[in-house]
Amino acid sequence: MKVSALFLALAGSAAAFAPAQQARTNVALNAKVEDMPGVTAPFGLYDPLKLATLGSESTLAWFRAAELKHSRVAMLATTGYLVQAAGIHFPGMLSSDVSFESLSTMKPLDAWDAVPEGGKQQIYFTILLAEIITECKGVHYTKGGDLPTIVFPPIDFSTVNPEQLKVKQSRELNNGRLAMISIMSFVAAANIPGSVPALAGNPMF
Repeated sequence: MKVSALFLALAGSAAAFAPAQQARTNVALNAKVEDMPGVTAPFGLYDPLKLATLGSESTLAWFRAAELKHSRVAMLATTGYLVQAAGIHFPGMLSSDVSFESLSTMKPLDAWDAVPEGGKQQIYFTILLAEIITECKGVHYTKGGDLPTIVFPPIDFSTVNPEQLKVKQSRELNNGRLAMISIMSFVAAANIPGSVPALAGNPMF
C-alpha cells in the first residue's frame, strides 16, 4: 500500500514532540482512569477491550502518551493531506528535479512516492530524533514524569487552573481521535475504491 502525505505531514510533527517548560501534564500513577482527561460525554469511559486495566499504572501512562502522540500526528497528517490535495504548496524546488508545485498536482499518496529518497530519509531522521529527545528528557512519563508537550507554537498553560486545563486536554484528545479516524479514512479511500462511501468520487482520492 502506498504511504504518502501522511509522512509529509509528519515532518512538521517533530516540534510537537519536543519537550517544553509548561504546566505539568503528567499521568499520576495512582490516578483513576475515570478522572483522566479524555473521558467525556457521550461515551464517558469507553474501553471495550479493557486496555486501561491491561497492565500497571506505568502501562496506562505509556498508553496515554502513545494516544497523545498519535493524536497530534493524525491532526497534522489530516491537515497536511487536505492542504496538499487543495494544491497549496511552498514555492521553489524540493530537489534539483522535483518542484513543490509538481507535487501539489498529484494525489497526496502519489506525492509521497515522488519525494526523492534523500528527502524521505531526512523526514524519517527528524521523526526519530524528536522521538528520542521526548523519551530521554527528564523523568519518564511511565515513572510519573510529564507527558509529551508542544513547543511550537509555544503555548504556556502554567496559568490555567486544573479544571480548565483538563477541559483543554480532553479537547485535544478528542480532536486527535477524530483525526485518527479521518486520516485512516483518507488512506483507505485512496487505496480501496468504495471503502469509504462518503469520499467516493472525490478527485483527491
